[in-house]
Amino acid sequence: MRNKQAAIKIIKRLSSEGYEALLAGGCVRDMLLGRAASDYDVATNALPEDVMKVFRRTLKVGAKFGVVIVLIEGRLVSAKAKAGAGQVEVATFRTETDYADGRHPDAVKFASAAEDASRRDFTINGMFYDPVKEKVIDYVDGRKDLKKKIIRTIGRPEERFGEDYLRMLRAVRFSTQLGFRIEPRTWSAICKNAKKITKISGERIAAELEGILVHPNRSIGASMLIKSGLAKSIFSRFVGEQTELAIRILSQLRKKVDFALALAGLFAGGKTESSLEKIRVLKLSRSQNRHIKFLLSNRGKLLKDRMSLAQLKLIASEPYFWDLYELQMAIQKAGGTRRGEARRSPKSIAPLINLRRRIKKLGDVELRPKPLLNGHDLIRLGAVPGPTLGQLAQELYIAQLEGKLQTAQQARQWAQNWLQKHKKTEK
Repeated sequence: MRNKQAAIKIIKRLSSEGYEALLAGGCVRDMLLGRAASDYDVATNALPEDVMKVFRRTLKVGAKFGVVIVLIEGRLVSAKAKAGAGQVEVATFRTETDYADGRHPDAVKFASAAEDASRRDFTINGMFYDPVKEKVIDYVDGRKDLKKKIIRTIGRPEERFGEDYLRMLRAVRFSTQLGFRIEPRTWSAICKNAKKITKISGERIAAELEGILVHPNRSIGASMLIKSGLAKSIFSRFVGEQTELAIRILSQLRKKVDFALALAGLFAGGKTESSLEKIRVLKLSRSQNRHIKFLLSNRGKLLKDRMSLAQLKLIASEPYFWDLYELQMAIQKAGGTRRGEARRSPKSIAPLINLRRRIKKLGDVELRPKPLLNGHDLIRLGAVPGPTLGQLAQELYIAQLEGKLQTAQQARQWAQNWLQKHKKTEK
């Protein structure tokens, strides 16, 4: 059972028991826009205990917020679910008051659908839909703003953002993903309160930034983050020419990119260590941090005029090589990373085009094969453990990658010559 089917089944069951139950929030917005929804949420006037009576198998979560997980046909129906998983959040209509920490309400009161709509973030997310009567229920003029392509808070922007400062980033994300403009009062409140985004956890900020930066409209989203002051608040000292370059580079990336590549594009104008320090606030995974570090640390290396075959094979065999290629191409098209550099020209991307041709000519050759000789083999030939052994192993492997050595016998002869030559040098 898909997410939507499960949600409608729950609504029909609650309706048959005399309760009001509706699809709520983003799924209604997406339905009216003709977009596929990521999940389907149910809102109802049934109290949590009522929901638990109607459905035989349930699990109560977030009791303070009136959220119940319903088990239908062997599947848990819960929040945080993706479409197709048969999972839906069932929440009682409520109002919320007092947000001391700028995120969590201090008090929750069960209420009507109209009151529930009034506590939501933006008008386009405050609509309901009754799948039984096939009727949109709109208490906040969301349909009107949807038609005008406007992001507007429900009620006073200052109040909505004061309840959860993450909503400022959500406004930018919706604007980026939907191509809607943020109406003036809402935008003004974002700019005024941008510094308060630091009250939100890095993980939650990262989730919203990912939604902005992986979207094809990422350069527009990044521009809003910068102009509003949100980027400066999240990433200290992220200002000036670095931000101007970031927007240009992001606009040159391919449509589909992952979060690590997008972040590398955002910080391509800064020093590697400084940029990694800024990004640390997002509390990314180790693999994401490694990915970003590789991209930023290796900027410029693909532009070398005479990259040896060994160097080419080594860097092309890196797991993030093609992201590095994409980043460097975007940098070149954006006009480089230094002020005064020429904008895109055939010459600026020529090294990358030639590099791609060289890689293509390699065909199916193994880029990083197993070394013909290992450390133990070299010690048996007379190498002494330590720096000299490491140097020998490295130079031997480079000779192998260059195609100068194809067999273990050739490698042994090469190593013996190397050792003999270095003994004479040491004397």
